[in-house]
Amino acid sequence: MTHEEILTLLGDYVDYLIANSSAEAPMWNIEKVRSGKPNKWNYIDGCMITACLSLYKTTGDEKYLSFSKDFIDFFVQEDGSIKTYDPKEYNLDNVNQGKNLFTLYDIFGDEKYRRAIDTIRSQLLTQPRTKEGNFWHKEIYPWQVWLDGTYMAQPFYMEYETRYNKMQGCIDSYKQFMNIKKHMRDEKTGLYYHGYDESRQMYWADPVTGCSPNFWLRAMGWFMVAMVDVLERMDEQLYNEYRGIMAQLRQTIENVHKFQDEETGMFWQVMDHPGVEGNYLETSGTALFAYAVLKGVRLGYLPKRMAAWAEKAFYGTCDRYLSKNPDGSLQLDGICLVAGLGGKDHRDGSLAYYFSEPVVCNDAKGVGPLVLAYTEMIARK
Repeated sequence: MTHEEILTLLGDYVDYLIANSSAEAPMWNIEKVRSGKPNKWNYIDGCMITACLSLYKTTGDEKYLSFSKDFIDFFVQEDGSIKTYDPKEYNLDNVNQGKNLFTLYDIFGDEKYRRAIDTIRSQLLTQPRTKEGNFWHKEIYPWQVWLDGTYMAQPFYMEYETRYNKMQGCIDSYKQFMNIKKHMRDEKTGLYYHGYDESRQMYWADPVTGCSPNFWLRAMGWFMVAMVDVLERMDEQLYNEYRGIMAQLRQTIENVHKFQDEETGMFWQVMDHPGVEGNYLETSGTALFAYAVLKGVRLGYLPKRMAAWAEKAFYGTCDRYLSKNPDGSLQLDGICLVAGLGGKDHRDGSLAYYFSEPVVCNDAKGVGPLVLAYTEMIARK
């Protein structure tokens, strides 16, 4: 396909997903579909609604806005409570969808969104933390910091503090990024490990460093986007902190780029083991890289030369995994369904573990980031 054909197809693909989805039954939430349980407030839908709202901002097409509003209104009640969401579950993943409430509040001015924003902020007030001050990823994972959690919680946290709390928590957010750099960055490659256990007690944690053993692509992708999204919401008055996260972002993108597949422009599921049996070129993490870099270049956080790396990743992913079925339906393949650390499934962070998780089509953890990258491609044009 030509680049123009790819962009047209992606527009059709988003329409196809929206037409076949509602808040009760989103076709892109494959975990939910497979479980057969009713839908809940979750980060996977959050990724997709963020992408739809971004498409609305970029194109001005009202269909994306009305779909997003209907979706979120299914959960958000007039008093600001959110159906199926409990702040005391202390799960950072559940904060992600909260970013979209700011957008809806700005557009519609409905106070229920403002109240719901406070509901989510209440979780972070008492979210358990490591001794150094980082949010635990979930209460059920004590003393653990995962890269994923930066994307899930920090942009919401930074936006809330900047808008409503006189920037009081902004330095706290910044320090959490610096602690991650201190503990989770590998000096040799410049890549970041998926997880860190401050207590060093988990079976996957290195007894010396506390880190999990490998560099999982999507975790790195979440982390890159988290830095861009936090910078976007951060006040430049925080001169040193603003530049600190920007320097961390630039250095990370430079280091990640070294692992970009020369032929396809994509990245491997476990980044530093290209071509190893069981490893594969993975959609979601590649799309997150493309989005982070394109947005970072547009907002002036990254040098313009990096945009070429992102475009190669974007078109490479579409060439390899975006296709039309014989019945006319569209699909995006090559998406790792889920990967985590610990728990009863003995998720030990090994290569074998990361290669064993299911690879699926049309899941929002891949679709959302690719659509976000697509909005940046439209903006570039």
